[in-house]
Amino acid sequence: MKRNILLTIEYDGTHFHGWQRQPGTRTCQGELERVLSILCAQEITIEGTSRTDAGVHALDQKATLRGDFSIPAENIPPAANNLLSGGRNSSRDGDIRIVSAVEAADGFHARFSCRGKKYIYRIRNSRESDVFGRDRCWRISEKLDTDAMRNAAQYIIGTHDFACFQAAGGQERESTVRTVFGLDVIVAGDDIEIHIEGDGFLYNMVRIIAGTLAEAGRGRIAPEYIKEIIEGRDRTKAGPTAPPQGLYLAKVYY
Repeated sequence: MKRNILLTIEYDGTHFHGWQRQPGTRTCQGELERVLSILCAQEITIEGTSRTDAGVHALDQKATLRGDFSIPAENIPPAANNLLSGGRNSSRDGDIRIVSAVEAADGFHARFSCRGKKYIYRIRNSRESDVFGRDRCWRISEKLDTDAMRNAAQYIIGTHDFACFQAAGGQERESTVRTVFGLDVIVAGDDIEIHIEGDGFLYNMVRIIAGTLAEAGRGRIAPEYIKEIIEGRDRTKAGPTAPPQGLYLAKVYY
């Protein structure tokens, strides 16, 4: 009998070419399918919630695993993580880890059952470079006005046509209308975190929003101009696409 397993996964996306499997290229989905196929003694494919880009990280990626295999769900994480880190003789942890595995209802799907997601975008606002954090945040040397960023964020919250925050090259969508439930700018010393929750996001939408809020923080975009940007539906009026290393898939809601 086929089983349906919900996996919770975390990864450092630095050395992956994104989530989605690609022939001859190291991806998160590809690595997981490789080790799960070994564990389950059959070819395994998984379906993830979010197709994160190269360099993007995840604290709470989800994926569903379907198949007819006998390994108990609770035994999947330790066995898979051992293989992902290089086996028992490895002295290093892997850059991808299955946090948990639980039985799910037959009709449950990691992507299509999703009701919303939370992303965090991290900025290091400092003149000093950070050797150890360079792959995990976007460093901006000039001082950002975080009050202006917070004011700008308020115009993004709600249900809007977010075509202005969609990059070219992604999967074509029937609609570019989305709902942003919350958007906060949190400051701790030189670290700025943009927390955004919504029912769904367009291609590079979070990174473009982060880039646009950074422009507001630099004083290049007035906070109230965000309303005009959204209503104009013109990508060229919004800010730049922030680099991938600052982005984290933080939570998936069902």
